[in-house]
Amino acid sequence: MLALKFTQKLLKDMKVSPVELEEADSLFSWHVNILQLRKKYIIFVNDSSRLCLVIGGIRSSHARKLQEEFITQLKEYLMLEGVSKSLIDQYFLEAGDIKIAKTDSRSVIGTMTEMTLYSDNVIFDSTYDLSAWLNKMIYKPISYEKPINVFKKEIEQRYN
Repeated sequence: MLALKFTQKLLKDMKVSPVELEEADSLFSWHVNILQLRKKYIIFVNDSSRLCLVIGGIRSSHARKLQEEFITQLKEYLMLEGVSKSLIDQYFLEAGDIKIAKTDSRSVIGTMTEMTLYSDNVIFDSTYDLSAWLNKMIYKPISYEKPINVFKKEIEQRYN
């Protein structure tokens, strides 16, 4: 199961009710919030690797579209970062259905807040550029490594 853990602010904006989750694999668990820059974006942060993905163009109450865009754009972003298509396909095959729940990790929310602060005055051409920039920074919860490297290492170890 792919768990999208929305903040209270996003749950209200998307008008969705969260479900109670059994223990979720952190590789398939993402915290999600609104990122307000010049316009509204949605930021996803992976619980395990702290990999982030920023998506724009999602309006309030479009939770279904948000889920579809997340899958599409994460696949595209990972391909741009050099992750093989077979590893990406294997990740989404194992991930399965998407469930929306409440946030449950103060550590991940802290990293998300840090990314939001870093993004505040940054000029970028696309959300992929912003995501790539944030994923090349180092963060304490992942032993001062870069999120993209941690995510690549985790899926390579799991599927190779």
